[in-house]
Amino acid sequence: MSKVSRLEVIETGARRRWTLAEKLRIVAESQAGPRQVSATARRHGLLPAHLFTWRRLAREGRLGEEAAKFAQAVIGCEPGSPAVPLGTMSRSRIEIVLANGLRVIVEEDVDAGALARVIGALDRR
Repeated sequence: MSKVSRLEVIETGARRRWTLAEKLRIVAESQAGPRQVSATARRHGLLPAHLFTWRRLAREGRLGEEAAKFAQAVIGCEPGSPAVPLGTMSRSRIEIVLANGLRVIVEEDVDAGALARVIGALDRR
């Protein structure tokens, strides 16, 4: 006797982009009643975890924010700081001042991925 099993083909096409208006509409729909997140996510082809993330971002007022923001870089010396003779500095340091006033000072060879995670965590504070 042969076994027959069901095979479901799922299309994994291109990554879907949602407009802010669509995201807000879907979030509002998921809040219409108890236990609506999974049903709403399924209706729109989302994972429930993705919809929960949108709901959290909406609560925090960050749903429409772009993923990365850049700030103006200012390079300069503090007034009155003594000049350092060439060759006496062993390493360069970079000081980053975040929009919330926190400062991060790192060496020139800092791991970029680790620095991005630290700045992301501090920026969310």
